[in-house]
Amino acid sequence: MNFMRTAMLLAFMTALFMGVGYLIGGQSGMLIAFVVAAAMNFFSYWNSDRMVLSNYHAQEVDERNAPEFYATIRQLAHNANLPMPKVYIFDSEQPNAFATGRNPENAAVAASTGLLRRLTPQEVAGVMAHELAHVENRDTLTMTITATLAGAISMLSNFAFLFGGNRDDRNNPFGFIGILVAMIVAPLAAMLVQMAISRTREYSADRRGAQICGSPRALASALQKIAGDAAHIENVDAERNPATAHMFIINPLSGQRMDNLFSTHPDTENRIAALMQMEETGFGGSTRRAPAANATRKSRSVPNAGWGRGGSERPSERPPERPKGPWS
Repeated sequence: MNFMRTAMLLAFMTALFMGVGYLIGGQSGMLIAFVVAAAMNFFSYWNSDRMVLSNYHAQEVDERNAPEFYATIRQLAHNANLPMPKVYIFDSEQPNAFATGRNPENAAVAASTGLLRRLTPQEVAGVMAHELAHVENRDTLTMTITATLAGAISMLSNFAFLFGGNRDDRNNPFGFIGILVAMIVAPLAAMLVQMAISRTREYSADRRGAQICGSPRALASALQKIAGDAAHIENVDAERNPATAHMFIINPLSGQRMDNLFSTHPDTENRIAALMQMEETGFGGSTRRAPAANATRKSRSVPNAGWGRGGSERPSERPPERPKGPWS
């Protein structure tokens, strides 16, 4: 299913690329666009995750330079029966996080410095469990390729602008009208592609993430804090790369918080309500647990130093059957 979804996405993006190329340069423009799209499809499959991480200047960390955060990811991956992903931190005061990679064996998770400073360890665990749920569900390939190709399509507006002055170009059968259409369509391409990615995946990742970390309430609290801070703290890199907005746990762009047709994320209040209902009903479903359950119960608590204002908070007592980790 995920293979078919990715294949359909690539076909759609290629067709869109070719269509805009035809509007700008006729058949020759469409041929050039096809070659470029084919090359980008191949390149993005293998390298789109690196490009997204580079866009946010994310730095890889390990247990030496980020021991608490790294230990949390390791325990969450263990709870989810996933390979240990690469762990990144990017510099942004806006609390947020995303996951990327073409499969669970080549996955990476990234959190902002603002997330680690402003949220408690339990809330950070909930957020990163959500991102690992995307990895487990193999959403990351579709999300990352979408981000890369949508950004590339948006660049076609620049080509349309450059060709705009040559209204007599014989290779352009639509003349200035075609170029004008291309200039309008290309900037909207990123939005159209984001709309094509079903927002139901966020609800699914919330649910699975709550199971992985063992606390729907912690994830709900994190979503509330992130949404509140994202409303007034700008993510400069996200504003420069709007095609990547759908990759974050909360939309990092300003002015797009409504749960409507053009939003990349469901309404945060709806997500919180779903998580709190999950908390009240005792998770209401099965969850895969780590094979070494006793080992997870013996995990040493992570020191709270360096985790921000909520570092001194202690989690509530959880039933013994729920996954535990170093944030407990």
